[in-house]
Amino acid sequence: MKRMLAVFHARNKEFFRDRSTLIWNLIFPFLLLFVFYFAFGQSQPLFKVGVIAIEDGYVARPQFMAVKHIQFIPYQDIDVAVERLQRHQIDLVIDIDQQFYWVNDESSQGYIAEQLLSKIDPHYQRNIVRGDAIRYVDWVLPGIIGMTIMFSSLFGVGYAIVRYRKNGVLKRLNATPLTAIEFISAQVLSRLVSVVFVSNILYFGGRYILSTVMIGSYALLLIVMVLGALSLISLGLLVASRLRSEEFTGALINMTTWPMMGLSQVWFPLEGAPHFIKVISNVFPLTHIVEAMREVMIDGASFMQISDHLSILAAMTLAFLLLGSILFNWNSDGR
Repeated sequence: MKRMLAVFHARNKEFFRDRSTLIWNLIFPFLLLFVFYFAFGQSQPLFKVGVIAIEDGYVARPQFMAVKHIQFIPYQDIDVAVERLQRHQIDLVIDIDQQFYWVNDESSQGYIAEQLLSKIDPHYQRNIVRGDAIRYVDWVLPGIIGMTIMFSSLFGVGYAIVRYRKNGVLKRLNATPLTAIEFISAQVLSRLVSVVFVSNILYFGGRYILSTVMIGSYALLLIVMVLGALSLISLGLLVASRLRSEEFTGALINMTTWPMMGLSQVWFPLEGAPHFIKVISNVFPLTHIVEAMREVMIDGASFMQISDHLSILAAMTLAFLLLGSILFNWNSDGR
């Protein structure tokens, strides 16, 4: 018992003396709490209605828009709004300027929203669209694949590098002709093979077991997986480039993964979220990975249509690798 208590006491001292980890473990949950509070509010709306208003900018706002528990989402492009309506991602679309509305007559939510609109603003003219609903499993599969890539890349690389440094393995390797960029490149390629392999198993498992949607090119989807994995592996190497504490490494990786899981549209869309949340979301590589895969799988997007996501991922990969190689430290004592 005394030996156990001695080890217990020593481990507690180690934890509390690591102030950076202790402070982050106290602050980080509150940061997440406030981000989700401001991003998604205190309650969820019953209906989502797309709004088109180009000319008057909501000057002639209909009475329908005063109804509570309805989220009104502005759209600049009517085609985008109607596409969301066809897929049951929103319940109604209204054009304030032309006093038209569109409803998907296969949507139960749309039916109820239409009844409210027709009672409050009966002068709006009806237009019908049709389209099969995208199942949640079809929509969420790219997010789950992206999340798997993220965890495998960040934790698989970050902890390994820190452990090598802490145990003195990197210091021994430094005595060889091996350069930092060669070591980092080997780590990237090794992790890339395993990450892409696991991601493909997950994709084809969902494809053949759950009959998930795949409209686009398999080759293009593979390119997104590879480039996405490279960006996140490079980020993991950057995080671990100088660290010696496994606890602090875990804290930094959590700082990276949890905001991405919440704000990269892995589990739910950011439709109607505040603008600053969408700006923050676009900073994360996971956002571009998930959106690119979703556009290929669900929309059948071409290379040019997702080229913006691919360009951002490529730029992030190069930046992370460059910074990681510059900051990389072989020694376990940080000197």
